[in-house]
Order: sequence, then C-alpha cells, then structure tokens
Amino acid sequence: MYQHTCQVDDVSEGYVKVGQLSDFPRGKLSKVQVGSEEVLVVNINGTIHAISNTCTHRGGPLNEGELEENRVICPYHGGQFDVTTGKAVSPPPTKDEMKFDVQVQGSSVLLKKK
Repeated sequence: MYQHTCQVDDVSEGYVKVGQLSDFPRGKLSKVQVGSEEVLVVNINGTIHAISNTCTHRGGPLNEGELEENRVICPYHGGQFDVTTGKAVSPPPTKDEMKFDVQVQGSSVLLKKK
C-alpha cells in the first residue's frame, strides 16, 4: 500500500493538483485529499483513475484494500469497485463510488469532482 500526502493547489476550471505522475506508481493504491474528501488514485497501465476512497457499504478505506486488474477490493467486507468507472461490481456494496475527472498537465496530476 502506498499512501501519498501532498500540498493541494487550486487550479483553473475546478481542477485541483494532487501530485506528480511519479507519485502514483502503476498498480498501487494511493490516497489523496481533495478539500474535505479522501480520494483513491490508481495508475492502471499508465492511465490515472480516481474515485472516492470511502467504501459506500460500511466506510472502509479503499486505499488499504487490494487491487486486482481494474478492481479495488475493500478491506472490510470484500466489496469490489471498478476504479475506472466507480461502479460497485461485487456485493455487499450496491451504491457506486463517485468518479473524479482526471487531467494530466505535463507531469502534474489534477482532479475534479464530476
């Protein structure tokens, strides 16, 4: 598990800088803070994806779970979410995670709530 803390800078169009590409190694679960919200950031095959970090079932910290292909497995009850879409793909959760828009500018990673 990789946990990343960074200084958050506001940028135009509602995007927030959360780090550099090098802060998000492929296949690692990273947690960042966007305002008051914890966000899970995952690099899958060179593409950055971001969803809410708190499981919609019982509030488990998804960054402490496991990643299998494009699915994160919650450490509390084993529920699974597709990190590319935010969709709940295996019970017990039935509610999807919020997906964040991702922009990469140079080597900077920027997120915005959808």
